[in-house]
Amino acid sequence: MSEAGSRPAGERRPDRPSSPQRGAGRAQSARTIAIDGEHAGRRLDKFLRSQLKSVPAGLLFRLLRQGRLRVNGRKAQQNYRLQAGDVISVPELRIDSAPAPKPAVPAALLDSLRGAVVHEDEDLLVIDKPAGMAVHRGTDVSAGVIEALRHLRPELPELELSHRLDRGTSGLLALAKTPSMLRYLHELLREREDEIERHYLAVVAGAWPADTQILDAPLRREESGMVVDATGQRAETRVRVKRRLGKRATLVGVRLLTGRKHQIRVHLSHAGHPVVGDDRYGDREFNQRVPGLGGNGIYLHAAKLVIPKPDGTDLEVTAPTPRRWNKLLNSRR
Repeated sequence: MSEAGSRPAGERRPDRPSSPQRGAGRAQSARTIAIDGEHAGRRLDKFLRSQLKSVPAGLLFRLLRQGRLRVNGRKAQQNYRLQAGDVISVPELRIDSAPAPKPAVPAALLDSLRGAVVHEDEDLLVIDKPAGMAVHRGTDVSAGVIEALRHLRPELPELELSHRLDRGTSGLLALAKTPSMLRYLHELLREREDEIERHYLAVVAGAWPADTQILDAPLRREESGMVVDATGQRAETRVRVKRRLGKRATLVGVRLLTGRKHQIRVHLSHAGHPVVGDDRYGDREFNQRVPGLGGNGIYLHAAKLVIPKPDGTDLEVTAPTPRRWNKLLNSRR
């Protein structure tokens, strides 16, 4: 292994760029990055993108392919898993494009999240996400939860979403403050996904027929959304009756045993009892009666999280249903 900062034998020194005209670009000096235990196990490409935010991703991948960006003096694949003690050698770079502007975060979004934290420790941040708020920016969203929290908490540069909630769904959303916690949570969700208890409350159309039921219809992604299909991925949802709201609706408790996109909404709709206010998989006629009872929007809420932590303890966090639910929950129509 070569020493940090030294050039491996036989490596061609990259050509230095010619003196640019003023304003033609920005130069970044060559440097080395030593990997500590916190970042061990991360993919090389994801680590580089997190550490070299001003460098276009395309340039990083090109440097890796050309062998100019090395790990321990050797060419490395972008999916290489970093180990403690690795040394990454980054060559001198000239960035021709202007740095990408930070996403604009609306003041209303920042205000909504200032008091949303319900738990925080050295590894995790858990918030009670308001309904109607996207978790990250997209084609029609300038900023979401993650961009807003990074703006509010600049001292947490490694903050990342550990899972997702649909835009319309309210409730508990966990974010990892460190790469090691993010990897740990992703491993649980990928390999032992039922160990993280994800409990929801939902108001569904009609009278749910049984007190407890397991829904296990496989789900497959299509352009229009998720569909039940025997060739799809395994999906399991546990549903139990919490309260019957007259004869036309039921408050149910739902636990995700797997975590497919839109799983709760599709499973409940497939069972004949769609979530009230769901404009994609729901009952349009039933939904038209909802605004007079509690306003528009889906009645799905992430109410409880139980996360087994690496030290053997369990973190349990709860969040009450939004106030707008009260009128509907007290209705007996």
